Amino acid sequence: MTDSTPVPTLVTVWKSAQARLKAANIDSPTIDARLLLEVAGDVSRTDILTDPHRAMTAAQVAAYEAMIDRRLKREPVSRILGRKGFWKIMLNVTCDVLSPRPDTEAILDVVMLAFPPERAFQMIDLGTGSGNILLAILAERPAARGVGTDISSEAIAVARENATNLDLDDRASFLRTEWATGFGPGEFDLVVSNPPYIPSDDIDGLEPEVCDHDPRLALDGGPDGLQAYRELAPEIRRILKPGGIFAVEIGWDQGRAVREMFAAAGFADVKVVKDLSNRDRVVTNGPDPRTNPIPKM
Repeated sequence: MTDSTPVPTLVTVWKSAQARLKAANIDSPTIDARLLLEVAGDVSRTDILTDPHRAMTAAQVAAYEAMIDRRLKREPVSRILGRKGFWKIMLNVTCDVLSPRPDTEAILDVVMLAFPPERAFQMIDLGTGSGNILLAILAERPAARGVGTDISSEAIAVARENATNLDLDDRASFLRTEWATGFGPGEFDLVVSNPPYIPSDDIDGLEPEVCDHDPRLALDGGPDGLQAYRELAPEIRRILKPGGIFAVEIGWDQGRAVREMFAAAGFADVKVVKDLSNRDRVVTNGPDPRTNPIPKM
């Protein structure tokens, strides 16, 4: 670098990265570029906004460019960084677990209404993956305890690590098993799940961030995308206490079919809850945040 070469700063490299991502039609180029810059430059969002002309070292710039190159190849930011925020917690993610998505937080909206902060309850998260649903609920409800199940040993290891990092390992346990196999009737006050629900033939047509980086095991819902719900409906009915609540995530076009499955399994007052994009997202016998008042936290 000569004396006439401009010194790279937070704002110049950020803007350059944004332009490259935007030209490649990457969704959210500004946010993606900032999240990667925070790590490569060892800075916070506040640093970028309040001290934009801070100089970056050659090593920091090189690290940042390497991250941007990976993003241009459609690797998700969460995979590049190895972590992803969900609800109010930060989670480690690997290639062995589904990267948590904001849509799934619609389950939390139902649970927060159904279970007040002071209530003690037992819950289970079927197909827990990174543990995101279970751990986000336990972080909000200090009297609750729960278990997460998954058929993937690698996913269980990630979930356990996340529980430890969040100081929730005293209230969260994890078991490698298929759905609720090994649990007895009426053990839980709350059952949640984000099962695979993409039709098998549709997976290869998904965005590269999903089909190339999320584990197929966490995506493939069988020929019609509904196989997991056929298995889950009677199992959830079996392990749920009388008066207990369940909440399962669904694809945007699966509301009617999944609601009918749970009604046929013997549940009353089964409803479909929409997410913030006004798409069907959760089937539950619990309260609907759209029609029930949300209590102040």
